[in-house]
Amino acid sequence: MSLSESERRIVNAYQHDFPLHPRPFAEIGDKLGMSEKKVLEIVGDLRERGVLSRVGAVIAPNRAGASTLAAMSVPAGQLADVAGLVSAYPEVNHNYEREHALNLWFVVTGPSREAVLETLQRIAVETGLTPVELPLVKAFHIDLGFQV
Repeated sequence: MSLSESERRIVNAYQHDFPLHPRPFAEIGDKLGMSEKKVLEIVGDLRERGVLSRVGAVIAPNRAGASTLAAMSVPAGQLADVAGLVSAYPEVNHNYEREHALNLWFVVTGPSREAVLETLQRIAVETGLTPVELPLVKAFHIDLGFQV
């Protein structure tokens, strides 16, 4: 997938240090010599094309609300359907397949530990499968970014 020079400049400059400003896209535009409207159009187009999956803060686990990593053993023929059901929960911010007996992994967030457990229970009831909670033992900060 090719990116225009403007798209590349936005992606490269703001994977880190996104402006904490009431109008961050206006600030980005000022720094890159384009309008706020143009920046918003570019970011929207990048999201539509799947170049960007999200624009937002990364918050350390359990600093604001609660979260947990969970996994389920899903029969191969049901994986896509179950992943779709799990992804439909607003409390699930992503899921992915792993080559393991527990082959569907996902992160559940909520305002409290009780809310996270309730979501896991709802997922169990809806899918007929039992999520296994994989609690955080040691936190690692991975400051991932890729120049494009």
